[in-house]
Amino acid sequence: MKLKLHKGRPKSCEGRLDKEIRVYDFLDSLGVEYERTDHPDAAANTMEDCKEIDDVLNATVCKNLFLCNRQKTAYYMLMMPGDKPFKTKELSSQIGSARLSFASPEDMEKYLDITPGAVSIMGLMNDKGNAVRLLVDEDVLKGEYLGCHPCVNTSSLKLKTSDAFGKVLEAMGHEMTVVKLTGEA
Repeated sequence: MKLKLHKGRPKSCEGRLDKEIRVYDFLDSLGVEYERTDHPDAAANTMEDCKEIDDVLNATVCKNLFLCNRQKTAYYMLMMPGDKPFKTKELSSQIGSARLSFASPEDMEKYLDITPGAVSIMGLMNDKGNAVRLLVDEDVLKGEYLGCHPCVNTSSLKLKTSDAFGKVLEAMGHEMTVVKLTGEA
């Protein structure tokens, strides 16, 4: 597979899902510049799948986890560096929520209109009721560029980190909570 970066949205949106096209429309309406690589034959389901995609993006590519509390009354999207281990205990103490677990694919679709493997900050544009709290590891904010999915895992975007956590997040009506994860028990 030989991936290439393209500026902006695809020339043709034929065969693409509406939720992906809405991401391009949203970013374009904000005047946010972005680059895109398509990888329809290699969906980025795991961090291992993402290696070649990471290389072409040359950006901070995150592990994006969709979590909830035991009662399923609080939902979280955690963005952290892909190479950092996730320890629930470490995060729970910082956000005051005990017993975090992975939320169901049904809740992911309900709140973010995305499916497993496509979790990304862009899904928050579909969370009009602010049901999902964004948690961002401080190390994610250090890179100049951020890699993310346009609500599908067959394409990846590269945008400035300052745009993603600035005008994009603001236009979505979401705030972020910065957390510090060490990956240690």
